[in-house]
Amino acid sequence: MSEPSEFRFGKPVPRILVVDDEKMIRWSLRSCFEEAGAYVEEAANLDEARRALQQTWPSLIVLDLKLPDGSGLDLLVEIREQDSEVPILMITAFGSLRGAVEAMRVGAFDYVSKPFDLDDLLLTAQRALEHTELRRIADLHARGESSEWSVSESPATLETINLLKRIGLSGASTVLLTGESGVGKGFAARFLHTSSSGENHPFIPVACTSIPETLLESELFGHEKGAFPDAKESKRGLAELAKGGTLFLDEVGDLSLGIQAKLLTLLEDRTFRRVGGTRQLQLEARVVAATNRNLEKAVEEGQFRSDLYYRLKAFPVEVPSLRNRKEDIPALANYFLKSFREEFAGGPTGFSPEAEELMSRFSWPGNVRELRNSVERASLLSQGELVMPADLPIEVANAEGESVEEGAMPTLPIEGLCFEDLEKKWVQEALQRSKGNRTEAARLLGMNRDQIRYRIDKFKLG
Repeated sequence: MSEPSEFRFGKPVPRILVVDDEKMIRWSLRSCFEEAGAYVEEAANLDEARRALQQTWPSLIVLDLKLPDGSGLDLLVEIREQDSEVPILMITAFGSLRGAVEAMRVGAFDYVSKPFDLDDLLLTAQRALEHTELRRIADLHARGESSEWSVSESPATLETINLLKRIGLSGASTVLLTGESGVGKGFAARFLHTSSSGENHPFIPVACTSIPETLLESELFGHEKGAFPDAKESKRGLAELAKGGTLFLDEVGDLSLGIQAKLLTLLEDRTFRRVGGTRQLQLEARVVAATNRNLEKAVEEGQFRSDLYYRLKAFPVEVPSLRNRKEDIPALANYFLKSFREEFAGGPTGFSPEAEELMSRFSWPGNVRELRNSVERASLLSQGELVMPADLPIEVANAEGESVEEGAMPTLPIEGLCFEDLEKKWVQEALQRSKGNRTEAARLLGMNRDQIRYRIDKFKLG
């Protein structure tokens, strides 16, 4: 097992139950998850796990397949019989992939094999938690209850919601979601899924950038026993597990050309083969792809296949940036503030007119994700009933000097421009001004560390 990175879970703080009979593994996982900002409970067997579940329900369960008093599959079945949607990650020993496949069939979110890499485990845990949160929010909206989109009022948001509903009820087999980082493409994909006839079927997210390229083909299509040295058992891929539901390919624009060719075959023929296999399997799922890249520019630069691009964009949906739906900012800010007040059991009840005006003026380069993080910060710092300008991040508070008059902001030249070139220039300037300090550069651009790191890698500025 490797040392964990600087990874941090988001809010709310997840509660993770680790069930494993090996003390050193429990200690390692506890240290790893706590360092990443989670609250962790331990259980050494099924009996202890059942007692822990009677006390409180966790956000995530990491469950060993083989335990002293029975199989982890038994507990998995018990949990699913309670109609719980808590994500479960199964831990399997080397050579126990058959049990892992059975666990996925019964309802596990994913599995990890011993010895496992802690960074990979953290990413898988994050993906499981995000998947559950997306389902919860989308299900709320589908029932007409409160969610981020249910409080939105802008024409741009309402148009997007209606378009997704129409596509969800149609027979569209492939959908492309575009938009900047942080606009909520993952939520849009989940909303599309719940709006379709496959809402009671699997929603399988694939984080294309977090799975090593050497493993992505096997994860996506599965593999046969003996296909490569570590393939001790056959494994169903995510495309197969998505049967009847939705296969969500996040950040599809970053796939290698080799994987792009195989994805094109999958979309064109609706068939695929496991790695090392000869049998053609049928794709029986809708494919929803998402990217924040300019795919047209990527095609021109030879980084993305034109035939795949045109296949993906049969049903394109652009999720609008927050600056293009400013009418939503006050409603979203108050929605998040109420959510944090419930989570923290107290806090401010609203925003002062000055704070609300500043938030409406700000351009929010990090979109809804940045707004949510800013409201969380303000809810913790505020000492009164209302959030004041001083409680807001400095870049938002400085928006007081910005003018909403057209012309005060840079305007689009008549001849047009390449936005990615402009974005690269701003990132370069921020790095120069901060003398290479990524955290400071991110602050200057109103981004978080993940966003600035992504652009540094994207433009090869590291």
